[in-house]
Amino acid sequence: MVKIVLIGLMANLLLGAEIAENLYLKNACNSCHGIYGEGIGTSPRLQGRKEAALLRRLKDLQKGKTQTAFGTIMISFAKNLDENQTIEMARYLSITPPSKYLNF
Repeated sequence: MVKIVLIGLMANLLLGAEIAENLYLKNACNSCHGIYGEGIGTSPRLQGRKEAALLRRLKDLQKGKTQTAFGTIMISFAKNLDENQTIEMARYLSITPPSKYLNF
């Protein structure tokens, strides 16, 4: 019974991560933040950051609050996420490990 519950939980986590990854790519987040959320130029690294911090930042952006001039671009992207997508995006980015291919 415990095995079945654990398998179900893992399946839900993997499905949620896959949905969030597709959302990340569909919304072109990778254009500025990199394919793995590693950050590009002045766009910050998102991968591996604390879920609570990412969630708070996304919710601030949805309210129109930003800390930088570049953040104004993010407001419209964040506002396009519903509450569930916002939570899944924060979770996905927090568990995305650094890519072994990005060790320059």
